[in-house]
Amino acid sequence: MTTFGRDVYDDVIVGGGHNGLVAAAYLARAGRAVLVLERLGNTGGAAVSTRPFAGVDARLSRYSYLVSLLPPKIVRDLELRFAVRRRTVSSYTPVERDGRPGGLLVGSDEQRTRESFARLTGSDREYENWRAFYGTTGQVARAVFPTLTEPLPTRGELRARIDDEAAWRMLFEEPLGQAVEARFADDLVRGVVLTDGLIGTFADAHDPSLVQNRCFLYHVIGGGTGDWDVPVGGMGALTDALVTAARAAGAEIATGHEVLRIDTHGTGPAEVVFRTAAGEGRVVGRTVLVNASPRALAELLGETPAQPAPEGAQLKVNMLLRRLPRLRDTSVDPREAFGGTFHIAEGYGELARAHAEAASGELPSVPPSEIYCHSLTDPTILGPELVEQGYQTLTLFGLHTPARLFGHDNQQAREVLLAATLAQLDAHLAEPLTDCLAFDADGRPCIEAKTPLDLERELRLPGGHIFHRDLSWPYAEAGGGRWGVETAHRNVLLCGAGAVRGGGVSGVPGHNAAMAVLGH
Repeated sequence: MTTFGRDVYDDVIVGGGHNGLVAAAYLARAGRAVLVLERLGNTGGAAVSTRPFAGVDARLSRYSYLVSLLPPKIVRDLELRFAVRRRTVSSYTPVERDGRPGGLLVGSDEQRTRESFARLTGSDREYENWRAFYGTTGQVARAVFPTLTEPLPTRGELRARIDDEAAWRMLFEEPLGQAVEARFADDLVRGVVLTDGLIGTFADAHDPSLVQNRCFLYHVIGGGTGDWDVPVGGMGALTDALVTAARAAGAEIATGHEVLRIDTHGTGPAEVVFRTAAGEGRVVGRTVLVNASPRALAELLGETPAQPAPEGAQLKVNMLLRRLPRLRDTSVDPREAFGGTFHIAEGYGELARAHAEAASGELPSVPPSEIYCHSLTDPTILGPELVEQGYQTLTLFGLHTPARLFGHDNQQAREVLLAATLAQLDAHLAEPLTDCLAFDADGRPCIEAKTPLDLERELRLPGGHIFHRDLSWPYAEAGGGRWGVETAHRNVLLCGAGAVRGGGVSGVPGHNAAMAVLGH
């Protein structure tokens, strides 16, 4: 049976994902006795780097893959040896019009971006609208992002902080589709804007719940700029840095420990029951922080979940290529096109059609997706020999593929969807992507695809939902508590992505749970 350093801890943290590790590091640095219990044989949860292809020296960010919401404050406070790198291109979206291949390139070169908009739309108007729109979201980002690591503001306080009634109404009160349609005329431009409201979120542009607005908000406020950066060394580099920081501060981390139950015992310390390969055990924590979904928390407490079961809606594909494919649009170098976000079948009309088909129970006939090439920005994730030979990684994230579509036959649906998704990419390539794929040591192509059901099985993401549940507004609502991590039990806190202001690789729920424990 497991032997820990003590029988009673100040804080027991259930789950060794990045948020749990952030909380552990903060609490241990405050001089508290901290124990982290992780079900898997490794820490990190979805924020890991692995070598998925046999015999190939490529360490990929297998699940989560980009960083935007991690506050520099956390990196500084915990003295993490972790860095991100800015992508030189924001996005490239290929399109064929009048039988000619072309595309929209958005990057740091303002003049080149303006010219790309003009070639696509025939005037400067769409680009000027783009600049004005993202000027507004940038203003909101600068106001909202710093609040993520502060006690929750009220709705009124956040509104006053933004201090722009038109921006507030656009993002917080009216469906995102209204803003997109009012400001942009081109279908492709509209689609590129809308995608930030659909990452990991199954919604229509005009969904009255505004879940698409909440998703969009979190995607444009990151870092106060909305930039999505590449983690140097892969996402696992963040986990490694957090483990080092937590242990250096005195936290104990035990992998292979699956927590089965939390007994709160009223107002006293809580008892955590766990299982290992050797059998069951118990440990006591004056406070228990749960780095799992709200649904999992309810189950651990023996309670009925307060909300309906979440449903993920994405396809995640990891690939290793011997070289980048050539494009039909010869005006853009593939290294530029794949250096940012490569949008595929994400026109506004295409997104609406895919959502309607999926909502009716059918796999999208033209599946939308976007691709990222991490190795162009950070080649350190590849072995030196692969770098020398020109190998590159590709990560594909597919939209509008809710878990319900995979329930009958997950494997078959996965294969059908992957083939259809790659066909949409191939339509813009001068050669099939499969001609560029690398092969592993067993002669198999280096490509793997994961549906929401795969993510649920491997990571226990509820319904495969990458945010654990629909994202929340970043302000206090009834029963939310001071930090947005509190539960009905005084000695139990939620420090996972399902906390208020959770979602993405941010560490924010871990920071906020630690602040709640420390009485800040």
